[in-house]
Amino acid sequence: MSEVLQWAVASRPAAEALIGVIGAGVMGAGIAQVAAQAGHPVRLMDVREGAAAAAHAQIAKALESLVAKGRMEAAERMAVLARIQPVSAMGELSSAALVVEVIIEKLEPKQALLRELDALLGPDALIASNTSSISITALANGMQHPERLVGMHFFNPVPLMKLVEVVSGAETQPSVAEAIYELSRRWGKAPVHAKSTPGFIVNRIARPYYAETLALLLEQAGTPAQLDRALRAVGFRMGPCELMDLIGHDTNFLVTQSVFEANFGDKRYMPSLVQKALVDGGRLGRKVGKGFYEGVPVMPAPMERQQGAVLPALQLRGEGGLVDALGQALEAAGLAFQREPQSPWAGLALGTLQLHLSNGRCAAELACRSGHAELAVMDWPLQGPRTEALALSFAPRCSEAGRTQVQQLFCAVGWAPLLLRDAPGLVVARTLAMLVNEGADAVWQGVCDEAAADQAMKLGVNYPAGPFEWLSQLGVARVVETLDALFEASRNERYRVSPLLRQRLWAV
Repeated sequence: MSEVLQWAVASRPAAEALIGVIGAGVMGAGIAQVAAQAGHPVRLMDVREGAAAAAHAQIAKALESLVAKGRMEAAERMAVLARIQPVSAMGELSSAALVVEVIIEKLEPKQALLRELDALLGPDALIASNTSSISITALANGMQHPERLVGMHFFNPVPLMKLVEVVSGAETQPSVAEAIYELSRRWGKAPVHAKSTPGFIVNRIARPYYAETLALLLEQAGTPAQLDRALRAVGFRMGPCELMDLIGHDTNFLVTQSVFEANFGDKRYMPSLVQKALVDGGRLGRKVGKGFYEGVPVMPAPMERQQGAVLPALQLRGEGGLVDALGQALEAAGLAFQREPQSPWAGLALGTLQLHLSNGRCAAELACRSGHAELAVMDWPLQGPRTEALALSFAPRCSEAGRTQVQQLFCAVGWAPLLLRDAPGLVVARTLAMLVNEGADAVWQGVCDEAAADQAMKLGVNYPAGPFEWLSQLGVARVVETLDALFEASRNERYRVSPLLRQRLWAV
């Protein structure tokens, strides 16, 4: 049994357990800091001359900031720094109980390093890779002891972000994964188990957040600012366009390409022509001062409710979590309405105008199917009264009077109306249905369990909820209906419904 496993099981102090970190970039320095703060002696190595020493100096500055804010004592800072020793030779890691590699995100250099570590370290030592996308099974190929290799995927900035994906390859011994899981908890992290598949949990489930907005931009459904605002309005901290600008379009595009190729060209992960054009044109995001936005985008302030508009009689139609959220928003705005739960469609009737909650079909199709020209589609008001903006679209023959009434209603509720091209699924409905679907497929394929999927997305990328929390709120029937409608509109296999969702629908 390795020392790391003994600490996990017996809860022994970690003072004598040496941790090695190879790679003194931002991530490596963060991992070294976290391990040292947990009490470990740490040896931080980098082949670049002076890089480890420079990282040690950066850690000193970061800890000094904590002292200045009263979040750390000066004596503790000195103790943490004393535990971190910059080194330049691999042999100085030979006595480590755990070595974490954090080098360039390429298969061949990582494999070569891991094989060298495998030959260097004692038989009870564990080896972890901080890779964000490379298969742990592939990394272990060629090692004499592949069972001791595990993924330990931290998120940036490491000292602040709680999530650690503990990734098991085909050869990883379960006790090794469990040891790293428990060790991560001792370091103050929130670990989740994952199977080594492309993207692991977070980078896989998050793909639709970018992909659906990029698809809407390709369809010219709206502007980056409109799409960002729609998703911010339901609780996301950043819209997808501003987030891609922050990450860097070159980086985001390469990750998408990697996941696409690793899944043998599955259309669900296809890279976007819109993003490729940005990369080709050097519009890489904030690091060069231009991407979707020039510099840092400024989102408009929330809209204040407007009183005094004369609205027709309101009737809340249908049932379910979204209908309830719509009703809560009307009540908060002081608007009177009647309820009609037994309705073939969900949404709000404004006199003769039908305002449908999106089910994945565009307004033109719904108007044609129903023979009702006075029709509009609204996005999902997930936060009810706290929703600040909502996308909507109108059927082609909807009157100007009807369009005005809908926009007056939005203003009365306090929603900024985001008028988009009549695209199937609008923004929130389309994006959330796909995020739920991707989470469901990850669970169906054994990548993780439902709790891990929810925790990973909330802690790893700060989503307001996890895919299965959204599923509980929305209901499986609405999610499946939306995905089926998107598939019918596009005939694109990316919108195929996960077997897990289909089976749950049949079981209702």
